[in-house]
Amino acid sequence: MNASQYKKSIENKKISVVGVGISNVPLIKFLLEGGAKVTAHDKRTAEQLGDAYNELKLLGTEFMLGEEYLDSIPKDTEVIFKTPGLRPDVSQLVAAKEKGAIITSEMELFFELCPCEIIAVTGSDGKTTTTSLIGEMLKKEGYNCYIGGNIGKPLIGEVENMKKDDKVVLELSSFQLFSMKHSADIAVVTNVTPNHLDWHKDFDEYVESKKSIFRNNKNCRVVLNYDNEITRDFAKCTENPMYFSRQNDLSQGLTLTDGKIVLKINGEEEEVIKAEDIKIPGVHNIENYMAAIGAVYPFVSTKTIEYTAKNFGGVPHRIELVREFDGVRYYNDSIASSPARTTAGLKSFGQKVVLIAGGYDKKIPFDEFGSVVNQHVKELVLIGVTSKKIEDAVRNASNFEGIKIHCETDFKDAINRARKCAKPGDVVILSPACASFDLFKNFEERGNIFKEIVNNF
Repeated sequence: MNASQYKKSIENKKISVVGVGISNVPLIKFLLEGGAKVTAHDKRTAEQLGDAYNELKLLGTEFMLGEEYLDSIPKDTEVIFKTPGLRPDVSQLVAAKEKGAIITSEMELFFELCPCEIIAVTGSDGKTTTTSLIGEMLKKEGYNCYIGGNIGKPLIGEVENMKKDDKVVLELSSFQLFSMKHSADIAVVTNVTPNHLDWHKDFDEYVESKKSIFRNNKNCRVVLNYDNEITRDFAKCTENPMYFSRQNDLSQGLTLTDGKIVLKINGEEEEVIKAEDIKIPGVHNIENYMAAIGAVYPFVSTKTIEYTAKNFGGVPHRIELVREFDGVRYYNDSIASSPARTTAGLKSFGQKVVLIAGGYDKKIPFDEFGSVVNQHVKELVLIGVTSKKIEDAVRNASNFEGIKIHCETDFKDAINRARKCAKPGDVVILSPACASFDLFKNFEERGNIFKEIVNNF
């Protein structure tokens, strides 16, 4: 079914959209264009929704707002589009499904209607950079490329403009994948480590959600990190796996040999790029390049990949150099919302750093992270509800040797404390190892405020 056919099929249908967020505003407009009778549900007030409320109200959207927003789903609703952060097994959605409503999402609909090849990326860490790299390479090669999912703009409003020969690159979270019935044409799983355990029932459920990126398409080419035990085992669930490895010499796939990323396919070897040509720092970015190359190698030239490596400066909030002040370099790594991600960032530097960490508690253990901090951090500044958990993990680690730990309650005070700790030649990095939701709307806001404070020293 294409987009035009879908729009015809929903004329006069009663549809509820739960959550008036970034992805669902274009979705509501799309549904209204098809003549659907749309009710939007959100716990926020009309005033809090602001321009989105005013715009959608003028277009004919009905609203059910406030704390009881889920209880107000009409009994005769035929389709419910849920926001990614809402579990499909909440009682109100289960009850609606039992009455015959279809529970779906904006991303599920996009997969159903997209006319061109979809390359999708997921993982606990590295997915945004990998997605961006794939998009950069495709665009440089001359493809008309759409980038969306967790980054870029929502693509449901663009689906009618897409052609068969275009390319779509999506970054997908475990929330988006949790109940997906469609899968990508090419799937990349960068790695899987404990994450979002405040949302998922357990780690096994989180792992299973990641598999949805490929398991519903038997022809999907699946690019997997061989160095991560969990993603290595994903190969058992697909007919077309392709490994990449920075740590092991593979006979097939992408491997790092003598400082060069080498592609091995059916007994033939091709040097793709030198690791030293990669502009963005950190060994984890070598892995991100391997993952991206695995996704594009049939239709992007090594010349294009080399150009990207030498010129792509990275994505904001990912080990982003903010400035050098009084001989100290300040880096914004606000995207690092898990211990594994912060660990990768810390290992990017050849010296011990002053680390600002802490934030919202996603119920991820910090035991191993404590040892990493002792190894790579000279002074630690903590903030947020996880401060005590991280401090305990550091002090209880077997390699604890008395590292100075400072706990602050205000974000600006934490940054100023790090500034006082640092000496000329030092590195100060915001790399929280936690989500931002206790103090900020998202990691972007956290990183932008960090940059604003540092740039105003």
